[in-house]
Amino acid sequence: MRHQIKGRKLGKNSAHRKAMMRNMVTSLLDHEKIETTEIKAKELRRHAEKIITLGKKGTLHARRLALEVVRDREVVKKVFDELAQRYSERQGGYTRIIKLVPRKGDNSPMSIIELVTEPVKGKKKGKPTRRRRAKAKSKTTDAAVSTEKKTEPKAEEETVKAEEAEVKEPEAEKTESVDETAAKEEAKVESAAEETPEPEEAEEKSEEKEEDKAE
Repeated sequence: MRHQIKGRKLGKNSAHRKAMMRNMVTSLLDHEKIETTEIKAKELRRHAEKIITLGKKGTLHARRLALEVVRDREVVKKVFDELAQRYSERQGGYTRIIKLVPRKGDNSPMSIIELVTEPVKGKKKGKPTRRRRAKAKSKTTDAAVSTEKKTEPKAEEETVKAEEAEVKEPEAEKTESVDETAAKEEAKVESAAEETPEPEEAEEKSEEKEEDKAE
């Protein structure tokens, strides 16, 4: 039983298998599309995606680790400059395997492995589960309670301000009425003062009347 054993032997010893994977990774990253058997394509996928992940890191240590597998410096430069920028927003899944017609002769399953060129699309939101619905309801209730708590002190302040305005209005009316009565009294006094003659004028008038009577 092959429990907890990674990788495929592919009918080759370790040295032959490592050399073949290096060559296939280099050709895939260079041409971005190769045709091979389905088992080799599945084994190649994990090695190629590790190199692209190292390119996205962009450090000197990551570049040296990539050069241990890919011996062509031009391909490594392409990985760290071009492919790292292309897959900056993609979190894994840089390759695609397309199955082909079985090979003539030995009838082995064939496939094409290529690099993905499509931009990343947003995930579609599925139907909400019961837990998500319960969380959404709790959030809405909490938000409603918080808004009520915020609005209550504002409403109390508005009522207090309205009561203070109502108290101030009759006081202002009283002051206005007092001012009006004071103004009316002053006007009456002025009119009375204008109507009453001065004492000198009254004496002159009385003397004139006496002279007229004497004549």
